[in-house]
Amino acid sequence: MTKWKVAGINFDHFHMGDLLREAFDRPDAEIVGICDADPKRMQGAIDNFGIPAERVYTDPEKCLAETKPDLVILCPATAEHAVWVERVAPAGVNILMEKPFAASIADADRMIAAVQKSGKLLAINWPLAWYRSHNTAKRLIDEGVVGDVVEVHFYDGNRGPLYHLADKVEVSDEEVQAGKPNSWFYKKSAGGGSLLDYVGYGVTLGSWFMDGEKPIEVTCVMDEPQGLEVDEHSVTICRYKRGLSKFETRWGTFTDPWTTQPQPKCGFVIVGTDGTIASYDYDDHVTVQTGAKREQHVVPCDASVAPRRGPVEYMLHLIATGEKISGPLDPKLSRIGQQITDSAVLSAREKRTVELLP
Repeated sequence: MTKWKVAGINFDHFHMGDLLREAFDRPDAEIVGICDADPKRMQGAIDNFGIPAERVYTDPEKCLAETKPDLVILCPATAEHAVWVERVAPAGVNILMEKPFAASIADADRMIAAVQKSGKLLAINWPLAWYRSHNTAKRLIDEGVVGDVVEVHFYDGNRGPLYHLADKVEVSDEEVQAGKPNSWFYKKSAGGGSLLDYVGYGVTLGSWFMDGEKPIEVTCVMDEPQGLEVDEHSVTICRYKRGLSKFETRWGTFTDPWTTQPQPKCGFVIVGTDGTIASYDYDDHVTVQTGAKREQHVVPCDASVAPRRGPVEYMLHLIATGEKISGPLDPKLSRIGQQITDSAVLSAREKRTVELLP
């Protein structure tokens, strides 16, 4: 069995622990190195996965040169995504970047260009892309069950990014409030805020549901919480040729959706020309209406099967087979989401409707 070498570089985002766990749990993968400028941020991974001292680095170039990974997982702050891809790509490695794509279209294009030079893969990991409900919804859409998609309604978020660590370990409210002043999640210069954290999920998967259709105009409103640099609540409305779609982000849901779905429920409601699909995060079913069966009825979720059960498995499969990236992880589709995100940021800043940015 081939042992694929995986390295995790930059621990800004707590999802690094979750992604390293996927590699750790695979018999065909090995964590050959982890790297962060602050050794303390790696301690959880060191403890969880028994990573020896010789595989722990603070210099990414040294980590890459000595471990020669097949796949690098990157989890930097949003504003640093392009910088880190440009730093890592010259090593000739495949890259899995934790969501969102980037802080701007310009940065996204820098990332694409950097990896194109190496001839390797760049994938953007949207955790919602692995949920059984949303994949089942996409299958039903592709089968024409609800006709052509004309509306996507998205609401998603959590209690806040500091309320949980890797493996969804919970943090007390007192620790959260004390941590906000020093967290990149709450710094505008680092790409913080609920809009940049969550709208990419909605507009990227929404574009997937709509087969890559782009909106004409974007209107966004963000809240302005007292004492914070960034938003904790945003609403983005996209006008397409055939109608409107809405993408709402929220830090401050009543409960976290992975424990108890809040109200509104986190996920998607998709409206087609001949039916509707309600696809909520973590559900084992979707709820459907069709022209032939107008009453709401439950459709069990499809089973998750290899090689699409998670991002690490999927990336290692692509590396092994030479297949191309498809779906939400594809930078081409994620770039459409970034266009919408950039347009939303501009709209919120200027408090007006804007045309979709190129």
